[in-house]
Amino acid sequence: MASEKEYEFDATVVILTYNGEQHLEEILNAVHAQRYGGTFETLVIDSGSTDSTLDIIAKNPWVRLHQIPNSEFGHGKTRNLGAHLAKGRYVVYLTHDATPASDRWLHEITAPFDISERIVAVMGSQAPRADAFPLLRYDVKNTFASFGPMHGTTLFYDDDFIQDEGVRNAVTFYSDVNSAARRSVLTGEIPYRDVSYAEDQLLGRDVIDAGYIKAYAPRAVVWHSNEMTILEYDDRMFEETQGLREVGIDVALPSIPTVIKLVVGGVLRDAVRLVRDREVTTKRKLHGLLVNPAYHVQRWRGVRRGVRSALKRYGE
Repeated sequence: MASEKEYEFDATVVILTYNGEQHLEEILNAVHAQRYGGTFETLVIDSGSTDSTLDIIAKNPWVRLHQIPNSEFGHGKTRNLGAHLAKGRYVVYLTHDATPASDRWLHEITAPFDISERIVAVMGSQAPRADAFPLLRYDVKNTFASFGPMHGTTLFYDDDFIQDEGVRNAVTFYSDVNSAARRSVLTGEIPYRDVSYAEDQLLGRDVIDAGYIKAYAPRAVVWHSNEMTILEYDDRMFEETQGLREVGIDVALPSIPTVIKLVVGGVLRDAVRLVRDREVTTKRKLHGLLVNPAYHVQRWRGVRRGVRSALKRYGE
């Protein structure tokens, strides 16, 4: 790993933007307000925005801007570019729709690196935005709650308890919507792979396979949720599932009986949550209850389509 003198800052916050005007000003304000014990810079890599994104950045002279043509953007490729441009020891990534939820976010997402030099990647938590569709809110909360409790840092590593692909996928899971990694590793031994999808999942897998440790920092929270219609949910799950398979991550095909069990269980569970949820208006509860069955059917329909579809593996 690089020596201390090679770094001008302790951390570089890298934000990837493309027509990100909706949340960008909020994000920059949140980053600028961080209470961080070290030094940090903010680098925005924009890939050809045509909305007011560049105007928002121009209002913040403390932000370093690097522009690339949209044709040169790649999920892994551009994150590697960010790592090479970064002047910080740690490279902290945000997407243009992820807003740090507190002024301790940067501290929380970089703190695990102090535990051990074997920790080379950290995944933060995500919380749904206040206006997110209730059923989507529950999904986001469930996903990140499964990685560990809020009062501690969870570490993931390779061991002989990993006996099947499902467990390996859980251990290596990684999201770079809100993440951090050692710059020396990204620019050296384990760069992001230049793939069209799931670059973060592959990085998580590469980190674990190389014998390093991945950490989950639950208090490094960002506000983030992807809005979509019920009809779009099928296609979204199809694309996610197919994308994972294209880069070599196996996804099991759930049988029809399994899907029925998952749909019925999900519908009942979410119906109870909706009725008890005091943060949801009566109108939104009624809408949620109405579309609840379709929401779960669309999810598993998309997964099954994604597993059964023909594809070309990455590297073939």
